[in-house]
Amino acid sequence: MDGEIIASAQVNLALKMMNRHGLIAGATGTGKTRTLQLIAEQLSDAGVPVFLLDVKGDLSGLSQPGESNPALVERGEALAWPFVPSGFPVELFSLTGKLGNPMRLTVADFGPVMLGRILELNDTQTGVLAAMFKYAEDSALPLVDFNDLKKLLAYLADGPGAEEIKDSYGRISGSTSGTILRKLVALEQQGVSDIFGEPAFEVDDLFGRVDGKGVINLLNISDIQDQPILSSTFLLSLLAQLFKKLPEVGDLDKPKLVFFFEEAHLLFKDAPKPFLTQVEQIVRLIRSKGVGVFFCTQAPTDIPESVLGQLGNRVQHALRAFTPNDAEALRKTVKTYPRSDFYEIDRTLTSLGTGQALITVLNDKGIPTEVVATHLIPPRAVMGPVDDQTYNELVNTSPFNAKYHQKVDRRSASEILDTKMRNHEVESAKSAAKKQRTKTAGGRGARQTPLEAAQKAATTTLAREGTKLLAKLANGLLTAMFRRKR
Repeated sequence: MDGEIIASAQVNLALKMMNRHGLIAGATGTGKTRTLQLIAEQLSDAGVPVFLLDVKGDLSGLSQPGESNPALVERGEALAWPFVPSGFPVELFSLTGKLGNPMRLTVADFGPVMLGRILELNDTQTGVLAAMFKYAEDSALPLVDFNDLKKLLAYLADGPGAEEIKDSYGRISGSTSGTILRKLVALEQQGVSDIFGEPAFEVDDLFGRVDGKGVINLLNISDIQDQPILSSTFLLSLLAQLFKKLPEVGDLDKPKLVFFFEEAHLLFKDAPKPFLTQVEQIVRLIRSKGVGVFFCTQAPTDIPESVLGQLGNRVQHALRAFTPNDAEALRKTVKTYPRSDFYEIDRTLTSLGTGQALITVLNDKGIPTEVVATHLIPPRAVMGPVDDQTYNELVNTSPFNAKYHQKVDRRSASEILDTKMRNHEVESAKSAAKKQRTKTAGGRGARQTPLEAAQKAATTTLAREGTKLLAKLANGLLTAMFRRKR
């Protein structure tokens, strides 16, 4: 019976346990994305909004009912779950604004730790960023976009702000400021700096419902696939915003929102410790805000143990052991699952077919279920992208098109610092002019012509001799008066 999949046993994810987080893992091509789609559909049916990172741009089909075919009908009958095509309410977003309504954040909302992550800064450089953010906060300087950040860096590193911060915040070395500036410019040249700006995305807009169904929010990043760290870090920043904004709710009958992190291994790969600490804290604490988080990646070993230990719902698709590294990853994966008397987990994981998975979940009392290998029911929406015309209609008819389409450039740190720099230059020019006048006035006496010097000497001599003559006359007059009185 080892490894046999029993169709008569149903395995369900308890809705009230969906905020206890989860993992969808498996080798490429084993069905992870379709499992993600399947769970998103059922959450939407239950009135729970969903946020998905659409890495390949092929999830927009969730908006359209799928087409029935004999294979789907047969599979549904075999699983006692008839295939009924259905579409779902979908909102399309894009970081660049090219593939959906723009989803922006301000630089201040993003924060120094996450910004340091996407810029690939070391701990020292990230610490300098943190000091800059603190100065901006203390000085009421809104950091909205990269222009604000570059202007602040110039002001504090080489401008008049360098003296201002040296005691309270510390100096910024030329090498550190140069490195940060170069990486900011490099990111701008890659065309992704537009994710920073206003109007900033309001996380309340993720909680939409249409006709009782939860809205499936798709962030299409297929145009920036070469920037996976940026997109995954952006999602983490949204989670941080949710954590700050949402109230504590405890255990609910169903979550308020469920996040899915596609390509989650890129979130953690080579990540610095402060960043990993922030991820761990957000994942651990956001459960109490009614938000569930599912990581989608190739193997459980891609997730740090401190985070993996918080993922109670596990859907593991097939793993392959073609190389020694694959075999080692398989061995480590087996250790992350409860021991089973029915399955040899290592053999089962390498023999699963597409659409099959090894599953353990939390029941409605929060107790992990036995590990079981099972078939997954097929998604009911289109398993692929919609055509361009339908896609554009979804974007243009969205209520978020008018709200977020046009970028706003308000007075922020860049303009404020420009004014301060101009005022500083004016004051410096006035001070320099005053010093020059004083120097010029004092220098004239030292550069007298010979005639001027002779005239001044003669005047001085005459004045001295006149004083002596007057003294003699006065003395003679007093003597004569004294003699006359006698």
